[in-house]
Amino acid sequence: MFSFTLFKREMKANYKLLTIFIYILTIYILSIVWMFNPDSTNAFDEVIKSMPGLMKAFGFSMSGNSLLGFIATDLYGMLVLMFPMIFSIILGNKLVAGYVDRGSMAYLLATPNKRVKLALTQALSMWVNMAILIAYTTVAIIIFSAIMHPGKLEIGKFILMNVVVYFLHIAISGICFFASCISNDTKRSFTIGAGIPIIFFLIQMLANLGGKLENLKYFTIFTLFNTSDIIAGKSVALPILLLAAIAIALYSTAIFIFSKRDLPV
Repeated sequence: MFSFTLFKREMKANYKLLTIFIYILTIYILSIVWMFNPDSTNAFDEVIKSMPGLMKAFGFSMSGNSLLGFIATDLYGMLVLMFPMIFSIILGNKLVAGYVDRGSMAYLLATPNKRVKLALTQALSMWVNMAILIAYTTVAIIIFSAIMHPGKLEIGKFILMNVVVYFLHIAISGICFFASCISNDTKRSFTIGAGIPIIFFLIQMLANLGGKLENLKYFTIFTLFNTSDIIAGKSVALPILLLAAIAIALYSTAIFIFSKRDLPV
């Protein structure tokens, strides 16, 4: 079902990109966890008070004295949504459309591997890279929290939060992969693969403002990731199933279209 040779090549080719995003996330993780102070008003809460509308749009809200709530608000309100999304957009653009645009797809198709196998391998590369990025984020936050605020993080709920965010980003990556599979050049792939997730993100920002705009939450995939429900102990089975279904539909359709369409090779 997969080409191990191509998979190793992709992982090696993209490790620098993955390392850059890990480095960026590490800086933010370390800064946010360090800022938490359970015994007084958090510094970031003061910023939120000074610009409530803008901060609410970006998913930031008052976090109180809970470390999990603080992390959910200040990291998972925007940063852990935005950076992996950008990672998916860049990687997804390269995985299929990049090969077609450069004319390298002809070499891959000249191997005994069928199109479906090649596309599945590229999809696997996306899933594994995203798993590494989210797993690193999870472990880094747990370690930094244990060092700076021992015993303060509700690890079970935090891990569950990252399971949901992983499926969210797999669904988002499905949009990027779909765009890559239907495009003959990276420009078109990037326009579709970046445009739709960014529109979803902007819609979520507007929905965060509440009021009449709150109903916009039904038009964005980001609504399925609700940190408040996770912290409150509510079931996340439905959001995970919906995100998984979206991802399966997007990847399956993308691979089917790629296997059937004419390519400029």
